[in-house]
Amino acid sequence: MKRFDIIDGMRGYFLVFMVLNHLIFAGGYFLVKINHNQLAFVEDAQGFVFLSGLLIGMVYARKMVKNGYAAGRTAIYNRAFELYRYAMGIVLAVMIAAMFLPGAYSIWFNWIGYTNFDDPLRLAAIATFLYQPTFMDILPQYIIYMIFAPMLVKLVIDDKWHYVVAGSIMMWMAGQLGLQQIATQPLNHLLMGADDNGLRVSFNLFGWQIVFYSGLVLGALTSSGKINWSKVLSPDNTFIPKVALVLVLFFLPLRLITANELMPPHMIGKFASMEIRADFGPVYLLNFAAVAALITWLLVAGPKHKAAWVRGCASALTWLFSIRYLQLLGRHSLHVYVWHVAIVYFVYYFDGRSPELNELTKTAIALVAVALLSLPAIWRERDKFFGSAGEPQAVKAQPPKQAGPQQMVIR
Repeated sequence: MKRFDIIDGMRGYFLVFMVLNHLIFAGGYFLVKINHNQLAFVEDAQGFVFLSGLLIGMVYARKMVKNGYAAGRTAIYNRAFELYRYAMGIVLAVMIAAMFLPGAYSIWFNWIGYTNFDDPLRLAAIATFLYQPTFMDILPQYIIYMIFAPMLVKLVIDDKWHYVVAGSIMMWMAGQLGLQQIATQPLNHLLMGADDNGLRVSFNLFGWQIVFYSGLVLGALTSSGKINWSKVLSPDNTFIPKVALVLVLFFLPLRLITANELMPPHMIGKFASMEIRADFGPVYLLNFAAVAALITWLLVAGPKHKAAWVRGCASALTWLFSIRYLQLLGRHSLHVYVWHVAIVYFVYYFDGRSPELNELTKTAIALVAVALLSLPAIWRERDKFFGSAGEPQAVKAQPPKQAGPQQMVIR
């Protein structure tokens, strides 16, 4: 499969900031404030989920067009099952570590609750994604969304993408209205454990599906040749970037105010009801759409724009997402994500077993964590980095025989 280098760079970028945001230290740490989420209601999880949906649409729409619906469906479900194995593997690894590391169970209690091998109800809840320990909740999202992905990709290929978009918007609205509680409240009471945790999820699937499926639609339209991006994203068509920029600038001061807790008390209630992260509320939806549209236009059309400052912005973004380290992480995003959970849990355990660390030590640990993210990627590309140990020596080339007229080929 051809690698999408810029997309890999974006995924690597989100993985780096994901690990920085997920590191928890007593008293917090300053490095986490140097983050794009301080300037917009846009976070790493949103970009990661969107790009995953985009790639699902691009890769598997092509498979369906070439090999038929059944082949594409099988490939998607195989991928979903692979994700499921990794999702369960993360939980099992943490549960085993909690049994053997001194004090780990109490340190991780807020993240995993009373989760033991002798509680079949809790284990069943974990296996069905009804109970998700902290920072282990993105993979379950993917898997659930991928269950419906084959049918939705097929609809896009059949020029029925309008139904997919309409259905996704209705589901998102249902999530904003809390209609999912018709099912979640009874499940919560059914699964309630001794730790007062029943149903435990970080993301409202009704709300967040619009991020994944919007990416899926765009990816499938692209792969099946049903959208002409050179026309939509052209240097002369500046309607999209202008509207996107207006929205970005509208949300910028609001984010600065909320990030620094400067919003007047009489405004907080109304604003907070529109800014519920778990539901992917209207503030998050509009701000993310604006940032995504602006960045996409800059990457595609920006380098050809007549204004030098626009070309400069486009060049900076291209440079950022072309950093080889980020692309390395992005090429192996699944394995890096799984490894990032292990890093985050270990750092939290180390911090819980140590006196409060100073700012310099916390920053050093965070930078080391970013560097360690690459271990799974380097391992999977070890032949490229280190060569194959058993690689035979090259056979000495022999001079070619003189070719006759009928042996001549054009190369």
